[in-house]
Amino acid sequence: MTQTFLARTIASCFMIFSGPGRAFAARLKRKTIVMLVLAVLSAGGLLFCTASGAGQASGPADQAATDQAAADSGEAPDPADDSLWELPVFMVLQEHPRPGEPITVIYVPAESQNDTDFRAVLTRSGERPISRGVFFEYFRTQGGRPVSAALLTVPSTLDSGEALIHIEGQTGIAGSRRVTVEPRDFVSETIPLNESNTAIRTVPDPQKTREAELLWSIITHTGVDIYTEEPFSAPVSSTRRTSFFGDRRIYAYSDGRSESSVHAGIDYGVPTGTDVLACAPGKTVLAAFRIVTGNTVIIEHLPGVYSLYYHMDRLLVEEGSLTERGTLLGQSGSTGLATGPHLHWEIRVSGENTDPDMMMLRPLLDKDFILSKINSEARAVDSQEARNSYQTEGR
Repeated sequence: MTQTFLARTIASCFMIFSGPGRAFAARLKRKTIVMLVLAVLSAGGLLFCTASGAGQASGPADQAATDQAAADSGEAPDPADDSLWELPVFMVLQEHPRPGEPITVIYVPAESQNDTDFRAVLTRSGERPISRGVFFEYFRTQGGRPVSAALLTVPSTLDSGEALIHIEGQTGIAGSRRVTVEPRDFVSETIPLNESNTAIRTVPDPQKTREAELLWSIITHTGVDIYTEEPFSAPVSSTRRTSFFGDRRIYAYSDGRSESSVHAGIDYGVPTGTDVLACAPGKTVLAAFRIVTGNTVIIEHLPGVYSLYYHMDRLLVEEGSLTERGTLLGQSGSTGLATGPHLHWEIRVSGENTDPDMMMLRPLLDKDFILSKINSEARAVDSQEARNSYQTEGR
């Protein structure tokens, strides 16, 4: 009986490559065919072993060997195996972001694409680019293929509705994906300023201009270093917030004028001298006094991703130093433009102010999730191609 089943198994495999099955096999990918053959042969081999071993005693040693062999043969495939991937791979991990929320874009170009300088651009049809992020190499697959990521943020001022994310290279647009920006409401507040704070905001000062230019050059730089892949933590132990991300502000100046603004971070209402801690591992790229933000620290965490800490009373970290989650950066205060003691905590992604709460909720980079999503889509495409080939052949 066993010999008969094996004979039929081999005949079934032969039928895949000859006669009526030849056209069907030609449409299948080589790896799919190999998997089908192995599945058929494995089934035959399993029955053969079962039949030949029937009635024989099996001791603990034999059972252990059998269990080990089964475990070895049942190992999951390496998730970094890119042999089934359909290139180019273009994925947007957040397809329904709200204003102020970050977006991670993954791209693996086709081998025929010669561009090496790619950018992810958020835009709307017929409009100028809204925000953008530069791709950097995140990791390499088992076969050495680079998987790149770009990080960008939906501006907190963007209206809800449909939008597009383009991948732009030196030779033009390499692909597009549609995203839906969901609606979001923000708090409005009016902040009266005394004479000195009014002057900080309104009186021209070349030093303020230089400081603003330096800060912009820092937060719009996309490097290559990845210091963390974990969610961020709050920089103080207190949960008392006096202002929130995206607040629509009106500054009421001491001379009767007013000006509107959007709050770029979170204000924690903590007393002077409260310890301020690094929210995640990174590198300190600025630790200095600035006219508007007072004693300021900026930490780089990922390519294009920075955390900023304003109005501190004391700085206890030096530029160029590496930080861990919880590293003491300084103590809170009310330096710069401040109406009272507090810590202003801000996140910038590719230059755009980003909701810190989203950074504490989930990581921007998650290799396991990305590989799982790519492989899932690749298997779905492979299965659909097989079904289409079978249906076409059946006609």
